[in-house]
Amino acid sequence: MEFSQQLSTTPKSDEERAAVLANPGFGDHFTDHTAVIDWNWTHDGGRWSNARIEPYGPIALDPAASVLHYGQEIFEGLKAYRHADGTVWSFRPEANAERFNKSAQRLALPELPVEAFVESLKEIVKADRSWVPTGDGEALYLRPFMIATEAFLGVRPAREVSYRVIASPAGNYFGGELKPVNIWLSTKYARAGRGGTGEAKCGGNYAASLAAQLEAEENGCQQVLFLDPFNDDAVEELGGMNVFFVFDDGRVVTPALNGTILHGVTRKSVIQLLKDRGLTVEERKFTLDEWRRTAANGTLREVFACGTAAVITPIGQLKTAEGDIASPALAADSVTLGIREELLGIQTGAVADKHGWLTRLA
Repeated sequence: MEFSQQLSTTPKSDEERAAVLANPGFGDHFTDHTAVIDWNWTHDGGRWSNARIEPYGPIALDPAASVLHYGQEIFEGLKAYRHADGTVWSFRPEANAERFNKSAQRLALPELPVEAFVESLKEIVKADRSWVPTGDGEALYLRPFMIATEAFLGVRPAREVSYRVIASPAGNYFGGELKPVNIWLSTKYARAGRGGTGEAKCGGNYAASLAAQLEAEENGCQQVLFLDPFNDDAVEELGGMNVFFVFDDGRVVTPALNGTILHGVTRKSVIQLLKDRGLTVEERKFTLDEWRRTAANGTLREVFACGTAAVITPIGQLKTAEGDIASPALAADSVTLGIREELLGIQTGAVADKHGWLTRLA
């Protein structure tokens, strides 16, 4: 798929861009361009066309656009890292493309060829390469998304769709210094249900988590944890991250993918790196009672969360209405810190990529 280019006539100046890159934050600033591909329904199944790079700016939508009324929308999140030689690479974008298509299937949206997904990332990075930061832990966050743009009122899949990619220079998700975060246990709200959209990366899942997130912040926590109350209070995931439990006998447990948990690309990578170290990884049901019991008897040594934005973040304590569950202080040779260092090293080019996970974007 070839992309035409209509570059911005009013890009940010070097001084404006430098000011942003000096303190990028997360999701606060955006680059000069966006990648776009249109899709239209046809009798033989539909067609992608008009791939292009255009200036970043507002999207014109009809008030009856399907996305506004029926929530047909999905997205992805991944990063572009500048390596020491100046080249720009992404981490497992093909896996993001495959998950994007699984989300599309669930939301009755068209699938985008993996090659077109990856090419769209290359095109926007090529247009906005100067926006890729170079600071420690910083990257260019890429947000591919797909929205239903057909104007109609009626419950059926839309016949006009827009795929887009925007980019945002990003610093560390939870701030500069790595330190354990506190997690709030949500007992009032559920993130997803069986047969729902829990496995899909769609806006509705995140919208459903916001009330619980506000509750977490009111209790001094940075994230919220969801349980499955119909499955012995099994741990599911955080509002935007998967969770892992490290035991003193070399076992690492993470909740099994059961239809309500997002298939995290970072999660999948962490599991492989743990196995590379000879650790036993158990993907299974892990209940709140087991968490409380193993924390109390000292066999649970570490708890961490992982995701694209934060990479790997240690969890200091789970705060609940029935009492808190604290995690031990992390040792310098902890699994959490070791896996985080290795994963970031692969992403930034400082550690050998023995699994072939990196794709050069520019």
